[in-house]
Amino acid sequence: MRKLHLAISVADIEETVSDYSQRLGCQPCVVVPGEYALWRTETINLSVRLDAASAPGSLRHVGWEDPSAEEFSVDMDVNGIVWENFSAEQQADKIEQAWPGTKLQPRP
Repeated sequence: MRKLHLAISVADIEETVSDYSQRLGCQPCVVVPGEYALWRTETINLSVRLDAASAPGSLRHVGWEDPSAEEFSVDMDVNGIVWENFSAEQQADKIEQAWPGTKLQPRP
């Protein structure tokens, strides 16, 4: 089953991890201090990132965590919103490429 992926730009990773962990009822599966965090729940794949190119609180992109995705893909919709499509393993690989040593172990 596909999960909706939301990626949001934030002003402070640590404050966001505290706030969103309470809202989601779980801790993120990976945190890169001061830069990035990812939650994978039964219903959503949510990432937050410090991103100088995006105002805090803004949508960076959306997409699908899709176990049947053959490769990580990106396209843009008619409104200019970037959509990604990826499996949990492909996302973990991208995170490891961006932040070596995170060792995210994807799980359903």
